[in-house]
Amino acid sequence: MSVGESFPSWRQVVLDTTDARGLAEFYRQLLGYAYRPGDEPPEPGRDDERGRDWLVIHPPSGGFPRIAFQQTASAPETTWPEPGIPQQLHLDLSVATEAELDHQHERAMGLGARLRLDRSEDPDEQLRVYADPSGHMFCIFLAPG
Repeated sequence: MSVGESFPSWRQVVLDTTDARGLAEFYRQLLGYAYRPGDEPPEPGRDDERGRDWLVIHPPSGGFPRIAFQQTASAPETTWPEPGIPQQLHLDLSVATEAELDHQHERAMGLGARLRLDRSEDPDEQLRVYADPSGHMFCIFLAPG
């Protein structure tokens, strides 16, 4: 890196989905995130114009990294770990204890995640791989201290 060289900052990851509001709500609840001002769900009975286009969630502090959800007409779901459609991108989430790994598994499944691979008993790398409600992959793995 040379003196004075500048680099772009990572702002967010964007997930294409056929249900922007539903997927934003899944990750908001899973991660304890908040909506960007103006992206909150509308009051019952009101039109959800933003939910049919583009939504952003962020950590409660308002910082980064953010996740954006872009409405699309179709989004082919990965077939990983089977051949066919590779995952292309996935989110890595970590916890500090085995008990937390199990707790977050129950939360993820209760929110609508689908378990794709369970390596929670692996002595070298304890993890579980999930598909979110739109089929995007994410891992929750044990990363103590």
